[in-house]
Amino acid sequence: MRTSRSSLLLGCMLLCSVSLVYLGMSGIECPQKSHRHRWMELNLGSVNQSLPLPEHFPEETPLIFIGGFPRSGTTLMRVMLDAHNAVRCGEETRVIPRLLAMRATWSRSVKERIRLDEAGVTDQVLDSAVRAFLLEVIVGHGEPAPRLCNKDPFALKSLSYLARIFPKAKFVLMLRDGRATVHSMISRKVTISGFDLTSYRDCLTKWSSAVDTMFSQCQAAGKDRCLPVHYEQLVLYPEEEMRKLLHFLDLQWDLSVLHHEELIGKAGGVSLSKVERSTDQVIKPVNTDALSKWVGHIPSDVLNDMAEIAPMLSRLGYDPHANPPNYTRSEPLASPFNNSQGLKTAGSSNSS
Repeated sequence: MRTSRSSLLLGCMLLCSVSLVYLGMSGIECPQKSHRHRWMELNLGSVNQSLPLPEHFPEETPLIFIGGFPRSGTTLMRVMLDAHNAVRCGEETRVIPRLLAMRATWSRSVKERIRLDEAGVTDQVLDSAVRAFLLEVIVGHGEPAPRLCNKDPFALKSLSYLARIFPKAKFVLMLRDGRATVHSMISRKVTISGFDLTSYRDCLTKWSSAVDTMFSQCQAAGKDRCLPVHYEQLVLYPEEEMRKLLHFLDLQWDLSVLHHEELIGKAGGVSLSKVERSTDQVIKPVNTDALSKWVGHIPSDVLNDMAEIAPMLSRLGYDPHANPPNYTRSEPLASPFNNSQGLKTAGSSNSS
């Protein structure tokens, strides 16, 4: 009896000791570092170990911005880049293009500009606040990585402004045949403010205007800051296009960018949103399935007026009268910065 009581007492003492040690360790456990702090340690901590990390993100942060008209391959581009071992893009933030639109509105309104100046809210103050907001969102909404990128399609409507407040940023502008883009938008009911999804004519007209805005700013930024990428060329010649892109971004070649689907949902791989429209498509390997899905769906009167309705087709090098077009290359592509007819899509034998 005495032996059994001694054993029970010894067991209780051991259990209490283990519990106290566990609780003590839990009590002194350090709180998890934020994405912000971990990114700064990764990118800035090795510069000078004797100095504390700065409170603010540096203006020279070499961000990557991916944009273009919705349904033009921006999601595919960002998941391919997300597969790179040094890059993290992540899902659309949605707030970034809205803030940029607000900032543009303040600049355009003379009355609002006067009021802000009178209140001491100068352009310098606004730019500093916008820069800090954008960096906080881009860094904070995903895991740290040596190179961070943001993919919000319409953010590049403010490309010139972004180029000014982020002097080391680079821009990837996704371009796609507007007929395919608009058909995808209408068939998948992708609502964009001001677009009439019952009218191909209306949507193509507004597509042309929006792409004109982004492409003109890309050209103005110059070939060292902005790279236009045609969706058709990306899916037809993925390795060639991605090698060109990674060279532009000063990144080492990584074969994983050609196999993004293998890294979906994996740690340090590709994270997808359940609510973004293109998620169901980018879970597949790079493919050419969507190239000519628009053929046969656009009304004949719109096809006949295509060159006038969507002048950006010709400016981007697409043949507005080819139906269906042949997107394969018949000759080396000219630079879009030297020649507005950078891409040539020849009409097939059954062109209308």
